[in-house]
Amino acid sequence: MGGVLIGFSLVWAVIALGYLLGRFNVLGDGAQRVLSRFTFFVASPALLFETISRADLHTVFGPSFWIVAGSAAIAAAVFVLFTVLRRKPFGAEAVLGTMSASYVNANNLGLPIAVYVLGNAALAAPIVIFQLAVYQPLFVILIELVRQRRSASLGKILLSVISNPLLLASVAGTAVAASSWRPPELLLQPFELVGGAAVPGALIAFGISLFGSKPLQEPASRVSVIAATVVKLVVQPAAGYLLATTLFQLDGAALFAAVVLAGLPTAQNVFVIAARYQSGVAQAKDTVLLTTAIAVPAMLVVAALLA
Repeated sequence: MGGVLIGFSLVWAVIALGYLLGRFNVLGDGAQRVLSRFTFFVASPALLFETISRADLHTVFGPSFWIVAGSAAIAAAVFVLFTVLRRKPFGAEAVLGTMSASYVNANNLGLPIAVYVLGNAALAAPIVIFQLAVYQPLFVILIELVRQRRSASLGKILLSVISNPLLLASVAGTAVAASSWRPPELLLQPFELVGGAAVPGALIAFGISLFGSKPLQEPASRVSVIAATVVKLVVQPAAGYLLATTLFQLDGAALFAAVVLAGLPTAQNVFVIAARYQSGVAQAKDTVLLTTAIAVPAMLVVAALLA
């Protein structure tokens, strides 16, 4: 499990850098907001387009893709049911809570763990494609809808949805991947260069936000954070196990890979989106922090159970 520790060490090192930058105010008072906006409007769309446009859609949509999609849907449904039973209004904060409970850290943890633990970087590809092309844009659309449903016209809502940079990048990347045209490397290199800033930008922005804050200090979001953490690290990998064994009859290394990847912690993308819409920021931050801290022992338990 050395690969798990390596992957998490990389993440925590960059988060610690962000914390130090915030602690000593190196980047100024508005650094966290600027970095979050840069990641949301520039770097993440570039990463989306570059990643999806290079994908072989015919090979990506195998069992791993559907296990990832199914386990995420089950985890999201469990959190939505929890929210409904608590009789909480289903606004932007609840949407972000649902995303926190089901959106895995596929880029900066999934890839290292696929390489160092599972021995095959391609295992992370279905997660990256599903989340970047389908899941993340879906949640952004939902946030746009619930934020404007009471005050905006249908035309304004549709305009805000279709003009979202993440959705536009996903659609453009999918169109290129599905076509017979392969863009020249010279054309994709700027997207690759700028998109490379998405992960460190999100981690540094997250680290800056940790300065002066303590987890679970917001009474209004404390229960939701704990629930999202439990759903993310228990319900989602359990759902991945059930789907892998019952629908696809996986076992051995393939089963272990499916469960480990479904049990990855919440991605910093959730915090970036929360910061962009200024809704559920503390909830997203605490869920990312708790799931990332607990995920290592949780994966060790998974390894022991499936050994």
